Amino acid sequence: MMVLSSPVEPNCQPYMHAPANPPKLSAPIDLHHVRALFSRPERTRAADFLRREIASRMVDRLELVKIAPLRVLDAGCGDGADLGMLQKMYAAAQILGVDAAEAPLRAVRSQGARQSSLNQLLAKLLPAKAGIDLVCGDFADLPLAPNSIDLVWSNLALHWHPQPDRVFAEWRRVLRVNSLLMFSCFGPDTLRELRTAFAEADLAPHVLPFVDMHDFGDQLVEVGFSTPVLDMEVITVTYDTTQALLADVRALGGNPLATRSRGLTGRQAWQRMLAALERQRRPDGKLTLTFEVIYGHAFRPAPRTTSKGEAIIRFDLPRKKN
Repeated sequence: MMVLSSPVEPNCQPYMHAPANPPKLSAPIDLHHVRALFSRPERTRAADFLRREIASRMVDRLELVKIAPLRVLDAGCGDGADLGMLQKMYAAAQILGVDAAEAPLRAVRSQGARQSSLNQLLAKLLPAKAGIDLVCGDFADLPLAPNSIDLVWSNLALHWHPQPDRVFAEWRRVLRVNSLLMFSCFGPDTLRELRTAFAEADLAPHVLPFVDMHDFGDQLVEVGFSTPVLDMEVITVTYDTTQALLADVRALGGNPLATRSRGLTGRQAWQRMLAALERQRRPDGKLTLTFEVIYGHAFRPAPRTTSKGEAIIRFDLPRKKN
């Protein structure tokens, strides 16, 4: 299996808000099903290679921003692979991991109980709040006080929530003024090969209709973030067999749509889907999966005030219909 970057230069630009286009919300995602999918770490572990690759690219972007956070939130931390990396980058900070699935958090706590004597000594030398803490909860309804976080980090978690605009509003609430949000998620071209193949099997939805980068930009501006910068690139993963390809799709989270078929796909429909995948083989014999990866970062701005210190609140009147 090999990960390849697109030869096209990443599309990176400050986002310009277009109020005429209302934000597009996500798909009808069943959050209970998402929690169940990610409550089995052994099921999702096979796709860690992609999560680690995208995390490393997020770090490259984060290193360009000079910040010294005292409290960092990993929203949707999963099995905690990013927590140690964030702690290494910001040794004096408290790193808080939040995830809706309890099982991965138990695994992280177990690893923490076996930390080395050197790490235990370092923890004693660092400020009292330094270290890693874990909370089980919805990252769109955080058990945190307003203005309590200096950096919100979220790697490949946002697309699992049906209301990303609500998530952005909650992340803004917990961020301190001038603090940073940095996230990654999948965009609309993700799994396009699988979407095409399943279209030949039946009419049921099998792949999430991921949200477009520009809609995320709208939502960030609407909830009060300043000058969000959105960045997109395409990563292609190659496979020798359909079995390996489908195993990674399941490991990435599978199909959490509330509108998904509740029964098993029929034998003939499944064979049509497999045959459609086989027809997509490249001249070199490889099967491919496309991942459109969206990266975003934005700051929570200081509130606007008049010269007398009064807050300025903008109200947008609804447009008149013709």
